[in-house]
Amino acid sequence: MEKLISNSENETKLIGKKFAERLKKGDVVVLTGDLGSGKTKFTEGVLQYFELNNEISSPTFTIVNEYANEKETIYHFDVYRLEDEDEFYAIGGEEYFQKGICLIEWGEMIEKALPNKYIHISFSRNLDEENRREIKIEFINM
Repeated sequence: MEKLISNSENETKLIGKKFAERLKKGDVVVLTGDLGSGKTKFTEGVLQYFELNNEISSPTFTIVNEYANEKETIYHFDVYRLEDEDEFYAIGGEEYFQKGICLIEWGEMIEKALPNKYIHISFSRNLDEENRREIKIEFINM
């Protein structure tokens, strides 16, 4: 497990950008943490690495946004509004796992639908320092 500290939104984006260097097609990244803990800023950093930084929008109402260029396709999920794994299966969510890189915010809500191997990144806020975040990266069954 890796533990990183971010002291600003910009640092969180930079951590995401640096992390993206190791990503490849078929990787599933589950992002967990409270609202405002840095999941979307981290995702912005990942997209910046793949030169998709001008295109990000929150998938909150559409469940998944697709970002693609000649190098890679990234699927950014926000499954917060899903009731359970069955809804994820109903939208064909698991079919995306091998098509590109999947970033899944609130992925703990569909834990049973996740592949056996994935990367879990948790974000936690510091109650004493408003902008400070602890980011833990764990490789599950990898």
